[in-house]
Amino acid sequence: MSAPVPASAATPTDPVTIFEQLATGELQAKPSFFKICKNQTYALCATAKCTMYNEVAYCRCDIKKGDSISLPLRLNPTTDVCDVNAQGVDNGYMVSTFSLPRQVKKPYGQMALYTCPASSTGAYAQCDGGICFKSTRGQTFPGFPKPLDGDQIICSCPATVPDPSTAKVGFQIAGPYPCKQSFFANCQKAASSTSTGSRIFVGAPTGVAELLALRLNGKPTPINRCQPNAP
Repeated sequence: MSAPVPASAATPTDPVTIFEQLATGELQAKPSFFKICKNQTYALCATAKCTMYNEVAYCRCDIKKGDSISLPLRLNPTTDVCDVNAQGVDNGYMVSTFSLPRQVKKPYGQMALYTCPASSTGAYAQCDGGICFKSTRGQTFPGFPKPLDGDQIICSCPATVPDPSTAKVGFQIAGPYPCKQSFFANCQKAASSTSTGSRIFVGAPTGVAELLALRLNGKPTPINRCQPNAP
């Protein structure tokens, strides 16, 4: 494992790169890397399915109330992700931040985190800081056959395409539990691409969900996990 790099030494600004370096230990997981939004309404996208349209992932996320965590994603020195989310209350939007979804928690969760290896080529949506549109609640939206429920919202998230030649860790997406090996097809480009109309899932570099949950809750939480069969 690489030695930790001080935060002052060329800290990356891209969220996926930050999460990858936190996962590998290249960056120390200091509290300053995160922002906890207290008692806010937010969008939780950790188990969301998304539809690609013109290189943007539009994801069907759940609306939650309580504490959540995110990278600070500062617009300026005085405005961070929690401020942006708070400003959305009266302006028709909210922000996607993270809390550990009950669907993946042991022992009753009916979903699991599927670990895609570093050799994976499939696209996934990176929804930390995604902007979500309140007007979509209860409405139909392109790429989703059924209307959204009143507690669901569409969030726009950048799509991430891993580079196996440089990847140090894989990524995780949420899928059905008990584990189904067929779901690992979504780790590869043939099933999950950035082409318009493609279905992809929200994901993050391996281990990031556990790291964020630990920072938010202060203690580990048992999670359902699925690993691919050895070739």
